[in-house]
Amino acid sequence: MSNPEIGQTAECGPVLTNYHDVGAGDPVLLLHGSGPGVSAWANWRLVLQGLQDRFRLLAPDLAGFGYSRSPEAMVHTRQSWLDQIVRFMDKLNVERAHVVGNSFGGSMALALAIAHPDRVDKLALMGSVGVPFALTPGLDAVWGYEPSFENMQAIMRIFAYDQSLIGDALVQMRYEASQRPGIQEAYSGMFPAPRQRWVDAMSHPESQIRALRHETLLVHGRDDKVIPLSTSLTMLDWIEDSQLHVFGRCGHWTQIEHAAAFQRLLADFFSAPRRATPRTETSQ
Repeated sequence: MSNPEIGQTAECGPVLTNYHDVGAGDPVLLLHGSGPGVSAWANWRLVLQGLQDRFRLLAPDLAGFGYSRSPEAMVHTRQSWLDQIVRFMDKLNVERAHVVGNSFGGSMALALAIAHPDRVDKLALMGSVGVPFALTPGLDAVWGYEPSFENMQAIMRIFAYDQSLIGDALVQMRYEASQRPGIQEAYSGMFPAPRQRWVDAMSHPESQIRALRHETLLVHGRDDKVIPLSTSLTMLDWIEDSQLHVFGRCGHWTQIEHAAAFQRLLADFFSAPRRATPRTETSQ
């Protein structure tokens, strides 16, 4: 049986990038989070299945995650991930795309919009990192994961509000993914303690976020124990053309816990006519 997490490959500089490219229509770039054992497919599988009739969906494994391969000596930074993303878009001849960023992927979506604004159409940020906040116990536990079935189960329970989602099969899949050769070594090297510094490193200056002119959809679970709702409230204040949708009874897994509603939000947002950028009135 083939592994659904493995898709196609593209050479993106030093990173041999594993990615999924499904559907047709306006391109949508999906950037995953930073949980242990994560991959683009694990993060976005329901979106890939649910929206491929509406959009061309592009979901790469960022360096150090999933089935992408990078040099052992490579140091993973916001800039190195951004370089990979831009090269990935270039490789697939995608000049401009809607971008969806989940958690850590939200910070990378913001990085792309800030550094290369013409490459981003509309922006959707879900439970997003990217602005200052105090490290939560949940995020500290996620980034401090040490491989075991029990530890992975505990991490999964932090992610989800609905604990019935945390079956043994899911835990086993993510645990085995975190145990593949080289994965834990890369993961533990990305966010070593003390971890507040990595929250700060993935944050962007307020002035740069306020300067964004992209239509932005913010989505957050009210009960998120990993990334606090306050981050999306901050971005709602800082991003001029933004809207926020908050799901009650929802943790850090909006795309899974409220899959159908989340997909409708994305489809409606990306399909709506683009609004004209307001002109600044000058006195006569």
